[in-house]
Amino acid sequence: MADKLTPREKGFSEWYVDLVQKAKLADYSDVKGCMVIRPNGYALWENIQRTLDAKFKQVGVKNAYFPLLIPESYLKKEAEHVEGFNPQLAVVTHAGGQKLEEPYVIRPTSETIINRSFAKWVQSYRDLPLLINQWANVMRWEMRTRLFLRTTEFLWQEGHTCHETEDDAEKMTLQMLEAYREFAEDYMAMPVLTGRKTESERFAGALRTYSIEAMMQDKKALQAGTSHNLGQNFAKAFETKFQGRDGREHFVWQTSWGVSTRLIGGLILTHSDDSGLIVPPKLAATHVVIIPIAGKATDAEKTQVLEKAHALGADLRKQGLGVVVDDDDSKGPGFKYNEHELIGTCVRIEIGPKDLAKNSCVMVRRDLKQKEFVPLDEAVAKAQAMLDQMQKDLFQKAKAFRDANTHEVNSLEELKARADDGFLLAHWNGDAKVEARIKEETGLTTRCRPFNLPQEPGKCVMTGEPSPGRIVFAKAY
Repeated sequence: MADKLTPREKGFSEWYVDLVQKAKLADYSDVKGCMVIRPNGYALWENIQRTLDAKFKQVGVKNAYFPLLIPESYLKKEAEHVEGFNPQLAVVTHAGGQKLEEPYVIRPTSETIINRSFAKWVQSYRDLPLLINQWANVMRWEMRTRLFLRTTEFLWQEGHTCHETEDDAEKMTLQMLEAYREFAEDYMAMPVLTGRKTESERFAGALRTYSIEAMMQDKKALQAGTSHNLGQNFAKAFETKFQGRDGREHFVWQTSWGVSTRLIGGLILTHSDDSGLIVPPKLAATHVVIIPIAGKATDAEKTQVLEKAHALGADLRKQGLGVVVDDDDSKGPGFKYNEHELIGTCVRIEIGPKDLAKNSCVMVRRDLKQKEFVPLDEAVAKAQAMLDQMQKDLFQKAKAFRDANTHEVNSLEELKARADDGFLLAHWNGDAKVEARIKEETGLTTRCRPFNLPQEPGKCVMTGEPSPGRIVFAKAY
């Protein structure tokens, strides 16, 4: 039997770490706070990457690559930016056996070094918009880490764009936020709120920050992606200017936006169960496992079963599905069932001599675990239908859970009492000091002010002062 996971009810954090390791998604490394992403985990990241990369290219974004090491002086050019990232920086002071004249920072994000290039590349309004993305690793020195969710080094994409006008930059910022929402909901089957972050939660150096926020099974929030309108802050620091249509010199307006391997943590925490990983089919590397059941069959029957299993596998692959024929006869069927539930294979097909005699097979959807008897000549169509329905059902289940755990609260006492109950919609006066006091007293942080949440005036739960509308508070990863 495959290793059992700690049940979620007994320890949600333990369950999560068990699942990540036993499903062979990631492992700890000897480098403090860093993880090893194993093939099962990297396959998910490749599918995330492939899907998002296509989305970016559809709107004209092109990929590039910039250095890992950033001159320390670059970060100091934008004061708010360096202040925001200073506690997390890893700095290289020696190389080649000698002390460096100027230290390098291992990139925590690339606004500064990319602007150095943008300042050379952008001369005229004809060079705009400039739409660049890079797939890279970054390093932010973290004190408390958790596999995928928060690690010192992680993989991500960071988009960086330059525009003629503030309006163009704002449109791009919101367009990329919408791309993230579509990806989270359509591919990850993870419902998200889209909205603006508060000033205190804004990216260091940005004018405005927007995010997608998801609810995990323990009712905590996960910031799953961010999009920033950088205004002209970095442009002014790095002299990123262009000659406008009016013949005058102007600073560009910029955006940056990113998602990371944290999405894999979000996928796990949204859908998985006590048996292991559940993967939305659109992101799965393996859609179907075919398990031949030989048992006490004769050699001739075993040969027939194996031939049929491999033939069915070939037919499924022609439909673009990831298929494994698990014909390892050193493991029993029960072990294989548990193993494939653990690693999140979407659909299981069982074929034995008795099934062949009836020209049928047994099919089981990973999230439902209910056996269905299906004629063999309908198995390919049935597998595709199961996967399509599973994708829809996972989203609806997660959305129903989020909606059931979203509550309006109208007082500080209620906010404290319901701190662990999910997304709490409460009035707040917009004062960062009050926001900090609420966090200190309740452990809750503001997530975003959702675009689709009607804003009606009320009274701040902390001070009783006027509030422009409700904002989402939650405990968060």
